[in-house]
Amino acid sequence: MDEDLLAMTQTQLMEEVRRLRDGIRAHRDATGHDLCWHHPKLWALLPERADPAISVPAWPQFMEGCVRYRASLDVQAPDAPRTGEGFAEGRSPK
Repeated sequence: MDEDLLAMTQTQLMEEVRRLRDGIRAHRDATGHDLCWHHPKLWALLPERADPAISVPAWPQFMEGCVRYRASLDVQAPDAPRTGEGFAEGRSPK
């Protein structure tokens, strides 16, 4: 699957590593409501072009997942600042 790496020069490999790190950092540094988005830009960093066939949970199960995810942040990041910022209509993922 990653045979393309074998044909890359050291310079090309370094550029690829930087590009991937930039994408990972952008995802890692998401905060607030941006944590909740579908992330096709992250997946687009891979060389194979695929349109993942996602399945979307029904609303009750989706909301349960959102609540569990948010609760996990209380455990994983208990000292992170909290915000009362609402979701801005028309906002889209970065």
